[in-house]
Amino acid sequence: MFELRDMQLLVALARHRHFARAANECGISQPAFSMRIRNAEEQLGVSIVKRGNRFQGFTEEGEIILRRARKLLDDAKALEEEVQSARGAVSGHLTVGVVPTALAYAAEVSARLYESCPGVLMRTRSLTSLQIQQGLEDGSIDAGITYVDGISPDLLSVLPLYEEKYVAIIPEAIAPRRSGMISWEEVAALPLSLLEPQMQNRRILSRVFQDNGLQPRVVTETNAFTASLVMARQGFAATIVPEVLVRSLGQLDGTVVLPLSEPEVSKSICLVSIMRTPGQPTVDALRWLLMAFHDK
Repeated sequence: MFELRDMQLLVALARHRHFARAANECGISQPAFSMRIRNAEEQLGVSIVKRGNRFQGFTEEGEIILRRARKLLDDAKALEEEVQSARGAVSGHLTVGVVPTALAYAAEVSARLYESCPGVLMRTRSLTSLQIQQGLEDGSIDAGITYVDGISPDLLSVLPLYEEKYVAIIPEAIAPRRSGMISWEEVAALPLSLLEPQMQNRRILSRVFQDNGLQPRVVTETNAFTASLVMARQGFAATIVPEVLVRSLGQLDGTVVLPLSEPEVSKSICLVSIMRTPGQPTVDALRWLLMAFHDK
């Protein structure tokens, strides 16, 4: 009989696209993993995985089975959480994909969720907006905190959270002033450390520069803000970050923080999850918490 465990193996294989890594995630040896897949194929009478020296994808029948497996695993998780919730408390694991610009916000959310629902363990994963979309589709995450314009709204439940605004963190030695605002034109002339081009935040900044006929002086790129913040403190380069990050970290020694203007730019951040009835209790708990928090 094709069991939930077989479905978990297939979903892990789809996520990693590598037999050894999928087997490691599932806590079994690669030979045992491969044997279980073969047994499932024999039981169903179809080939699920394309054969080769390495993983080459799923067959057409395998893709059908994979889609159904993801839905059944989601339903099984929701059922387990509903049963626990019926006992008087929401509990379970909640995996949330978060764009890098919203990680500081997500950290605050995680702390508030623990206070209100100590039985829920929130796991935060730093992902791009595209990875969040894919993670919701393949079931590897339960919800995402991402840009509104970075998602496809079909079959998704969207809760607006806040407007992301931007500030420049500049080494004191090259800061044009100690207080007030700074224009995008002034920032473009500074040595900059920014996120990598494929990341949504960088695409937003690049679009602002382009729309205003500016060519930023980018001296280094990274996939995380930490490196850029260190460079700013060491006097190497300025950077542009969301205002919410600065509020969380406070003043960085050796730097000047100036809000960006001319033009003023903001992007909407939202909570997104798969639309389902009934809802997943852990996701619903997160949604209710955020609705109450933003209604204050």
